[in-house]
Amino acid sequence: MDEDATASNLRAAETFDPDLIHAIFKLVWRRRAEKSRGGNEDIDIEPAPKTSRRNRSTTANASALKVSCELLRIFITEAIQRSAFIAEAEGATVIEPTHLERVLPQLLLDF
Repeated sequence: MDEDATASNLRAAETFDPDLIHAIFKLVWRRRAEKSRGGNEDIDIEPAPKTSRRNRSTTANASALKVSCELLRIFITEAIQRSAFIAEAEGATVIEPTHLERVLPQLLLDF
């Protein structure tokens, strides 16, 4: 039973911090809202009470953030593995940006 708890803790430590991902999402949502309005107005990320659906900003719940963190972790792990395979095939010991550039098109199609 103790091994399960340790494995669970390691798994949680391997993924991204949900607060970090939420902050990134809020930044993207803010920029998208500013772009759609055509101005640089400050907007409140949390929905204000009694606002219409059109004026309300987007939010994410805890489950969605956990899934997003796991998806990003898997995506980045796969990108590194594919880049390492290309680097190894070329005889390189270090993954270069060109290796990543070569695997990204197929990686994006796969995800």
